[in-house]
Amino acid sequence: MARERLCKVCGGWHDLDEPWPSECYPRKRDMRTGPTPYIISDTMDGVQSQLDGKIYESKSALRKTYREAGVIELGNDAPVTPKPKPIPDRAAIETALKHAAQKTGLLD
Repeated sequence: MARERLCKVCGGWHDLDEPWPSECYPRKRDMRTGPTPYIISDTMDGVQSQLDGKIYESKSALRKTYREAGVIELGNDAPVTPKPKPIPDRAAIETALKHAAQKTGLLD
C-alpha cells in the first residue's frame, strides 16, 4: 500500500516512497520589498517642536535642537520620576543591633 501526503505547495498528493518533487519544496519568502529594505528615512510629515514651536520635517534637525537645549525626548511612554531613596535611621539600626546582640548573649 502506497503512502501519500498532501502537498501544501501544489495541492496534489505525492507518494512518500518516491523522492519529493523539487518544485514542491517550500520556498523561503523574502520579507524585503526592495533593494534597500532596512533604511529608516530622516524625513517625516511636519511636526511642531514642543521646544521652540517651529515646524520640522527632519527627525535629525528636530533632535539636534533638543540636544542643544539639553532636553530629553520621550516616546509615548508616561514620564517616570524615580522614587527617592529612604534615609536610614542610624539610631534605630544601632538600637536594634544592640538588642539582638543582648538576646544572643554576644554583648554582656
